[in-house]
Amino acid sequence: MAENDQDFLNSKEQTPREIVAELDKYIVGQTSAKRSVAVALRNRWRSRQLPEKIRDDVIPKNILMIGSTGVGKTEIARRLAKLVKAPFIKVEATKFTEVGYVGRDVESIIRDLVQMAVRMVREKKMEEVQDRAAELAKERIIDAFVPESREEKNPLMKLLEAVDGSDKKSDDQSDEEKKSKYPAGRAWVKKRLDAGELENEMIEISVEDTVKPTYGSNLGSMGDNLQDMIGGLMPKRTRKRRVTVEAARKILQQEEAEKLIDMEDVADIAVQLTERNGIVFLDEIDKIASKNSYGADVSREGVQRDILPIVEGSTVMTKYGPVKTDHILFIAAGAFSSAKPSDLIPELQGRFPIRVELESLKQADFEKILTEPQNALTKQYIELLKTEGLEIDFDESAIKRIAELAEHVNDQAEDIGARRLHTLLEKLLEEISFDAPDLEEKKISIDSEYVDQKLKDISKDKDLSQFIL
Repeated sequence: MAENDQDFLNSKEQTPREIVAELDKYIVGQTSAKRSVAVALRNRWRSRQLPEKIRDDVIPKNILMIGSTGVGKTEIARRLAKLVKAPFIKVEATKFTEVGYVGRDVESIIRDLVQMAVRMVREKKMEEVQDRAAELAKERIIDAFVPESREEKNPLMKLLEAVDGSDKKSDDQSDEEKKSKYPAGRAWVKKRLDAGELENEMIEISVEDTVKPTYGSNLGSMGDNLQDMIGGLMPKRTRKRRVTVEAARKILQQEEAEKLIDMEDVADIAVQLTERNGIVFLDEIDKIASKNSYGADVSREGVQRDILPIVEGSTVMTKYGPVKTDHILFIAAGAFSSAKPSDLIPELQGRFPIRVELESLKQADFEKILTEPQNALTKQYIELLKTEGLEIDFDESAIKRIAELAEHVNDQAEDIGARRLHTLLEKLLEEISFDAPDLEEKKISIDSEYVDQKLKDISKDKDLSQFIL
């Protein structure tokens, strides 16, 4: 395996402190949860530094996050995976309890995770061959302008002959003369391509038809394998497309890059990447927890027992080869408002030794969420309305008032955490967003008085606040 492939498989070597600092840029509070995932990630790196004889016995310590919706459980896991460039998949545990849910099983979690890894590795491999692919794409564009057979002349060839003064005498040319014109024509077109003079010219190119047959599309992994087998037996089809040179360059460069990469090598690396760095986020795990053993609860316990083997460590067959789940990190999450972690079957409880309770968000947290993260909500709305030529400014008093209302409505109605801010800001800026293209006043300052004016009904009417989801 190439050295750069090993670099790709090795996750970044951030210290726990560095990981928490990076998560702080996007997620407010929840220090305990951040520290737990940071340590779990660092332990993965530590285990790979161990002697081979004990390395395989050191398995990841899976994490169970407990907290109401909107407090940052999913965001922590998602940002963590993005930080270390690891394959990541989020799955709702309840999807496996749905009535009539057929065709896919719990092992599809791992198959989807491998598919994500294949996409990541493929994208990286294609980046490495872009320069070579660009050269090959250029050659194909030149071929479209100057085909080796000159029986049918395209408009640019006629232009070339007109420049050379050879249009009238073309029929009398010998084969030797035609052959000598061929490299000269290619050099002329190449020069103009490099100068960017032909970007808007229309050419006809042949591209591979990427539409796959849909046989067995409802059969899960077996259907995927069947499609690949049928696709491999059928000859590759091509079709003609008439596009600009600029569009052709992108299409052909992508096509040539795909030809340059070895998909078997990609699959091998993707399987290793999944086994070593994969992260699975099991959301709503509390919805399959039950201490009863009759009725619908039997189905929930059955889902727990189905999930158990892949969390414990097993081998899942995928179309890219067998995948061992022993060292995949599982992060489960749930509100546990009507159930307790102890309601999970004992075997599954034991596979999530690290338990972290996330705190409900308060006014001070909402204020930070509105202003501090790199993608803070107020910054998003400022940039959105800037596209209409509006300059929106959120006064400090407005931030405090919005945060106060968010805490108030969460206390009075359902606690949906930071998601409350989305609906409050939408309601607050509804009129401005609607009138933005027609407003003459391009500078608008939002203060606490403006917030009270637009959201006064929510703050006063408890019944109305329940409809503000």
